[in-house]
Amino acid sequence: MAKKRTVGKITWAPRKHHLKENGANSGFGSPSVYHALIIIFLEFFAWGLLTSPIIMVLNQTFPNHTFLLNGLIQGVKGMLSFLSAPLIGALSDVWGRKIFLLLTVTFTCLPIPLISISPMWYFTMLSLSGLFSVTFSVVFAYVADITSDEERGQAYGLVSATFAASLVTSPALGAYLENAYSDNLVVWLATAVAVLDVLFILLFVPESLPEKIRPVSYGSQISWEQADPFGALKRIGADKLILLLCCTVFLSYLPEAGEYSSFFVYLRLVMNFSAEEVASYIALVGVLSVIAQTLILTFLMRYLGHKASIMFGLVFEISQLICYGFGSQTWIIWMAGCIAAMSSVTYPAISAFASEHAAPDQQGAAQGLITGIRGLCNGLGPAVFGCIFYLFGVDLNEENGTKSANTSHVHDAFREMVPGPPFAFGAILVIMAFLVAIFIPEDPHSSSIAGRKKSAKLNESFNNGSGDVKIEAEPLLLNDNNL
Repeated sequence: MAKKRTVGKITWAPRKHHLKENGANSGFGSPSVYHALIIIFLEFFAWGLLTSPIIMVLNQTFPNHTFLLNGLIQGVKGMLSFLSAPLIGALSDVWGRKIFLLLTVTFTCLPIPLISISPMWYFTMLSLSGLFSVTFSVVFAYVADITSDEERGQAYGLVSATFAASLVTSPALGAYLENAYSDNLVVWLATAVAVLDVLFILLFVPESLPEKIRPVSYGSQISWEQADPFGALKRIGADKLILLLCCTVFLSYLPEAGEYSSFFVYLRLVMNFSAEEVASYIALVGVLSVIAQTLILTFLMRYLGHKASIMFGLVFEISQLICYGFGSQTWIIWMAGCIAAMSSVTYPAISAFASEHAAPDQQGAAQGLITGIRGLCNGLGPAVFGCIFYLFGVDLNEENGTKSANTSHVHDAFREMVPGPPFAFGAILVIMAFLVAIFIPEDPHSSSIAGRKKSAKLNESFNNGSGDVKIEAEPLLLNDNNL
């Protein structure tokens, strides 16, 4: 039976035979979405265990300017992620996914044991780990290798839901063990989970990228154009579709990154949540996020499409940020958490959109581009939120609570009306993201005959095994503006 493969969809017939023949079946069994789910679950379960200890260590290490220093640390980590994501994505399209899954998980989790050994070294390594904190982009490329177009949106939803599920019990378990035993026990348990994840990848995860789909051999070089994050930004500006997509990612994820970096500290020290309440809050949002990213996202993708799914998530993100920004009562914060769970469909919907419209041999590069933008947000978001907290006098420590010595009466009055100024600012950014998303086409190249011919030519070249195609000359996303 002849093998078939189409650009925009990945269809192998028969799939298992194709994978074995082309050297992708290097682990136990055939590559599956379940391998990706286990990788994501173990990595973020390890970090979820540390939710309460990290807040305590952060507060003890930086008793003054807690939010500001936290923002700067996360900012350095995010900027390094932005710089490295395009290179890792491009390399994974050539060398395969498994080696980069191993590297990203290893170096992302490397700072964990340092919490008990040396807090300052922990924060230093946490910042530097941004060079490899791109597990999601490699995982999404792994999933794209083994799923068809129809399956991919649901598969991405499962990956994101697994991330949420990993946080359902781990913060509560970490808080319980911290109170019942010690911080050190929690840290070493998280370290053990991280080591388990690394061993699982090393021993049990098969390669997902067949040799014939790889554009060049292992010994070939990756051009600087593919690896340069600023070159990727130039490509964004030259293509309308990519520009719209990346602007949506940037405007929506910047406040999300800032929120994620400071929100648990905000709950603990501003809203006066106990460690147990913070863990319960995370568990509730996690359970609802799992439901949103499986059942609701599947329904949206099947009946409404990618664009509607993206806009659905943005509407709920706007709502939850408004609640966080203007809400001062506990019940509003809990309601906002429920709304936030519904907003979690945005990222898997955007990733599925990018994957559907990218060539099969460029899935890693496409996901690396989105992850690079998210890395940029991971750098800017915490820094922006930390600066806004600092400007409005929200500088905290656990013993003294909220400090406002450097604020005026005007600032104090403003904070009474807007308890969470960064969240209100974030709502404005997401409104802008929603306006940008309106112009994203649902099917950007359905009417492009030239685009289909170009895709067919590229597909034929790879099926014939020729090496004369220059990958860097091809677009990440196929649409009329590239022709």
